[in-house]
Amino acid sequence: MGNLTELKRPVIWFVTLILAASVSTLVATYYLGVGPFTRTRTRLVVSTTTSLYDTGLLDIIEDRFEAKYPIDIYFISAGSGIAIKYAQRGDADMVLVHAPPEERTFLQSGYGVCRKIIAYNFFTIVGPETDPAMIKGLGTTEALKRVAQAGRRGEAFWVSRGDGSGTHIKEKELWAASGLNWSSLRNEGWFVDAGASMGKALQIANEKMAYTLADMGTYLKYYADKLISLAVIVEAGKELLNVYSAITVNTTYNPEANFDAAVVFTKFLISEEGQEVIGGFGQGTYPRKLFYPAAELLRENTNATLVGWIKEEAYIEGEECPKQYQNGHKELYG
Repeated sequence: MGNLTELKRPVIWFVTLILAASVSTLVATYYLGVGPFTRTRTRLVVSTTTSLYDTGLLDIIEDRFEAKYPIDIYFISAGSGIAIKYAQRGDADMVLVHAPPEERTFLQSGYGVCRKIIAYNFFTIVGPETDPAMIKGLGTTEALKRVAQAGRRGEAFWVSRGDGSGTHIKEKELWAASGLNWSSLRNEGWFVDAGASMGKALQIANEKMAYTLADMGTYLKYYADKLISLAVIVEAGKELLNVYSAITVNTTYNPEANFDAAVVFTKFLISEEGQEVIGGFGQGTYPRKLFYPAAELLRENTNATLVGWIKEEAYIEGEECPKQYQNGHKELYG
């Protein structure tokens, strides 16, 4: 019979490893904001822009997140403006949006805290392959001027989302930069005010062989699914930058909001795993990335030009989230 101490030693080492792994998991879970002794799952309601939802990205993020944390996510998909309104009236615990002017108001009005930029891509002007307004290769403002001129000659159409979404807000900014007023344009015969989601606006533009402004992610998804045949006509450039942010509802305004779960989800989105999911989504299916992760880019300043664009386009009072809105979560901005 072998030495009893020698027989026990492998067992002791095995138990030690299990305990160490358990403690490590509990510490990580606690750091991310979920109590280590949580036994029941909690519910997190996220109102989100349609572009993140319609592409299927959030389905993958949800599966990965729910497998790790005792939190069940429920998404409400709408244009950014409406998504923010859902949170304002108490129907959501956090928002995922891409409308910096509306986000600023959301924070300054006391509804939101802990804003964190999570991703970016670019808007694009898409239209028929024939390009009747001859805008291929032009800058955005000149392209829009030519679309208006061609429209007034009866040679082109434009479809606007017209729904208060982040894309619609950007479109109005671009028309204004071109010296044209969206409110006046919507009354002209060549200009279609769709009042629709991004996917629906793309389909209307496809039916009318019209131009429209789209986020690149939704366009690529609909094109790959053969729901549209529109081509990319004008793309990239600082003026077409599209930045996505997560904002948690302020419990001072809505005490019922699931603040802790929202912070946990935000931390997951900017974690290495979350950013890999965002950056890797659609690889091998689409000819280019649908979304680009932003956390490391901003933290490490790996592309000074692009970081400068993001700061100019999407920072509020010179910061990703001004200190008065960080709600004690400085670790999000370290």
